[in-house]
Amino acid sequence: MSLHVDLERLCRELETLAQFSDTPSPSVTRIVFSEMDRQARAYVKDLCAEAKLAIREDAVGNTFARWQGREPESPAIGTGSHLDAIPNAGRFDGTVGVLGGLEAIRSLQRAGFAPRRSIELLVFTSEEPTRFGLGCLGSRLLCGSLDDTAGERLHDREGKSLNQARTEAGFAGPLASVRLPNDYYAGFLELHIEQGPLLERENIPLGVVTAIAAPASLRLTLEGEGGHAGTVLMPERHDAFVAAAEIALAVERAARGTGALDTVATVGVCEVFPGAVNSIPSRVRMELDVRDTDGARRDEVLRSIAMACEEATTRRGVHIRSEVLNADAPAQCDSKLVEALALACTNTGLAFRKMVSRAYHDALFMSRVAPVAMLFIPCRGGVSHRPDEYASPEAIAHGTTVLAHALALLAD
Repeated sequence: MSLHVDLERLCRELETLAQFSDTPSPSVTRIVFSEMDRQARAYVKDLCAEAKLAIREDAVGNTFARWQGREPESPAIGTGSHLDAIPNAGRFDGTVGVLGGLEAIRSLQRAGFAPRRSIELLVFTSEEPTRFGLGCLGSRLLCGSLDDTAGERLHDREGKSLNQARTEAGFAGPLASVRLPNDYYAGFLELHIEQGPLLERENIPLGVVTAIAAPASLRLTLEGEGGHAGTVLMPERHDAFVAAAEIALAVERAARGTGALDTVATVGVCEVFPGAVNSIPSRVRMELDVRDTDGARRDEVLRSIAMACEEATTRRGVHIRSEVLNADAPAQCDSKLVEALALACTNTGLAFRKMVSRAYHDALFMSRVAPVAMLFIPCRGGVSHRPDEYASPEAIAHGTTVLAHALALLAD
């Protein structure tokens, strides 16, 4: 089947979508349920309506746009990603999978393809953890790994609950209704930028993902004793920040200590109170992220960090409270879907390599209710979550073309 991706239109739509941001170009800041997030959703829904897709939204705002197949009662083939962006991010993370997925459907429509199974574009709510401290919020609810108590249990930094925020954004109904039945999708494909350097470094156009790393995140609150920076002598100090600094270094040592390249750990949040140059820090809030393709090895890193926390805080007379935000199992991509993507690459004459995803994505949680696979395109320098994040038009065209061919294979 001959397919034509309208790359000019797709790049124009990506450019337009990037303008829905709370920070000036080239950065993109689009926090879930914010005004910019709502405007971006409305823009994408308009594009889906133009493509004659049937649109529905669930109680948390996950958006489904369906091209009905000849057998509408059969489990559908899904594709999609997310629109939200962390503060001062780039314009390609998630959005390539959404608008590329839509253009893949449009290219099949233009080619006269008539799918047996319905093909559905899925826009996930809140893949990023920025507002509620938990990533992949929409897909966690879709697969049932997060129950409806999350509506009152999760709060943003202003104290607003998830239920309040979603209601204000226009999404009503019980969160329990978000859960998908296990036979809803026959398969789900997510197109995404790699967010790493391998494809560009090896000059390979595409990556077919075989596994997605297991993420875990912790929130640590350290309580020491504040005081005047000039009058409290060094032997008498119980400095919460110095204890936190030791823990941060221990996090790095624990990840490096496994000897495995797939083990990574990051302290991404460190808030110091009261935050004055002449005041000893009395309280620190830290959030850290540990990932590995091997769940057992990741858990060993978490145990090493816990021991380091106990040792540092005991020695410095600082109290610590630890909260596990999430500790999820890794996902293996479905072999049939992986081979469908590989065949689509071959049929379009594009080289690819099989690889693991060290970043986690909504596909990780969708794997609990459907077979999944992912397709990566290169991004310049492996850079992501920064304003200079960039995927070339050629790379976007390659990914969209292969995705379209794979959707056709799976929906026929």
